[in-house]
Amino acid sequence: MHPTLTGFDYRRVDVAEGVALNVAVAGTGRPVVLLHGFPQTHLMWRHVAADLATDHTVICPDLRGYGDSDKPREDGPQTYAKRTMAADIVTLARRLGHERFALAGHDRGALVAFRAGLDHPAAISHLACLDVLPTLDMWDALRGTTAAVGFHLYLMAQPPGLPEWMITATADAFFGHFLDQWAGDPRAVPAEVRAAYLRACREAVPSIVADYRASAGVDVEHDTADRAAGNRLAMPVTVLQQDWGAALGYDAAALWRSWAPDLRHSTVSLGHFMAEESPTDVVKALRDLLAR
Repeated sequence: MHPTLTGFDYRRVDVAEGVALNVAVAGTGRPVVLLHGFPQTHLMWRHVAADLATDHTVICPDLRGYGDSDKPREDGPQTYAKRTMAADIVTLARRLGHERFALAGHDRGALVAFRAGLDHPAAISHLACLDVLPTLDMWDALRGTTAAVGFHLYLMAQPPGLPEWMITATADAFFGHFLDQWAGDPRAVPAEVRAAYLRACREAVPSIVADYRASAGVDVEHDTADRAAGNRLAMPVTVLQQDWGAALGYDAAALWRSWAPDLRHSTVSLGHFMAEESPTDVVKALRDLLAR
C-alpha cells in the first residue's frame, strides 16, 4: 500500500489509444489541474491540492510514463513529446467534464503545462509554472561548466540503450540523488513519500528517459516553430523560480516574458520541491493567479 491524497477519489481515465492516466480528484468549483515534476508523482501536490480542493475541483494526474499511469513504449519522438502529453491533459479534463480549466505544473509538468498553453489556449484559463524554463530557453542557458548541474539532461538525451541501462542499474541512487540535492528542506519529503517516488521511478526508467529524450529533440523543434511564428501564451501566467539566473548568467523573468505577456514572475528562496517545502507560498501564488 503506497501513499495517496487524503480525501481524493482515484480513477483511471483513458486519454489516448492504449494510454490511461491515474488521477486523483476532489472538491467542487472552478477546475484546477496540477501536474507533477521529476522525480515525483502526483503526491507532490498533497498539501497544495488539499487547500485548493476546499473551493475548487482539483485534478491531480500522474503524467503518461510516470507513477501509476500507463507507460507506452517509445515508438518515436512523438510518444513522449510535450505536445502529446499536453493533449493527454486536455483530454483528461474533458472526460471529467471540463472544457476550460486552470493548469499548474512543476518541473516536467510545467513543460507539459507550457505546451498545453500554446497548443490549447481556449482550454487553459490560467497557467502556472514552477521552477523551470521553457525547453528552448533551458538549452540555450546551459553552457560551459555551469551546465554540469544539468548532467541528467545530457545523459537522457542519448539514443535508446545506454541511458536506460545505466539508470536501471543504479535506479534508487540515481533518482535519490535529485531528491537529496534539489531539496531546500529534506524534511519536506518524508520517508514514505520518498519511498513512493523511488518505487515509481524504478518502475518507469524507459518512459522517464523517453520524456527527457523528447526534450532534447522534438520539444525543441516545437518551441522553435512557435517562437518563429510569434506564438505566445494568451492567458495570465505565474512563474515561481529559484534564482537560477544569478548562477547561470541569464534573466529568467525576461526569458519568460518573451513567451507570456501577462506574466507575474517571482524569484523565491526555496528549494526545487517548493510545493512540498512551502505549500503556503505556492497556494498563495496559485490563488492570486486564479483571481486575475
